[in-house]
Amino acid sequence: MDIIRGLHHGLIVSCQAKPGSPLRNSQVQAAMARAAEVGGAVGIRANGVEDIRAIRQLVKLPIIGINKITHDGYDVFITPTLESARQVAAAGADIIAMDATLRNRPDGLSAAQAIKQYKSELGKLVMADISTLEEGLAAVEAGADIVATTLSGYTSYSRQQEAPDFLLIAELAARITTPIIAEGRMVTPEDARRALEMGAHAVVIGTAITAIDWVTQHYVNTMRSYPQDPSEN
Repeated sequence: MDIIRGLHHGLIVSCQAKPGSPLRNSQVQAAMARAAEVGGAVGIRANGVEDIRAIRQLVKLPIIGINKITHDGYDVFITPTLESARQVAAAGADIIAMDATLRNRPDGLSAAQAIKQYKSELGKLVMADISTLEEGLAAVEAGADIVATTLSGYTSYSRQQEAPDFLLIAELAARITTPIIAEGRMVTPEDARRALEMGAHAVVIGTAITAIDWVTQHYVNTMRSYPQDPSEN
């Protein structure tokens, strides 16, 4: 499809802010998305109705929309129900991303059933956020338009590591022709390039670009490790 082709070998910037962050403001996120567009991004990943609406007003790029909603007793929270998907679709998202792991869902559906439901009822592209090769293969079988490595390391049974899961990208690329989006712990431009080398169709980077508080803290912590001048004590 044209939207997916337009993402090829490009950078998708995830414009989100954690609860309590000064950046958790829809207009701020929209400004960040616009800055990413000016910088050459090919797409935006955004969370929630208000942010997606604000971003849609400023940005022409495709938006990968998610809706983070928690339900007691369930670990799945990325667009976990059809209603949550309807909301971001109506807000202007071009692609709906959803948790497609093997974990129990609050809607009672399997990931495969949810993928089919979202596609048939919303008429939007569906991106399956997965954590393992098995989940990626199942998502493709169910009809997902894109598979993303977003949740590798965030499920108890997936590969646990601090670095991006380049191996998962390579495993998927060897088994499927469905576009793969690399996401998760991508910090440097070199990480993004390596993801493409491993077979990714496109790369999502969020924290390392848009989380000013995290980036600042990373610099500060590194600078604090520099030995103090004894004469200053």
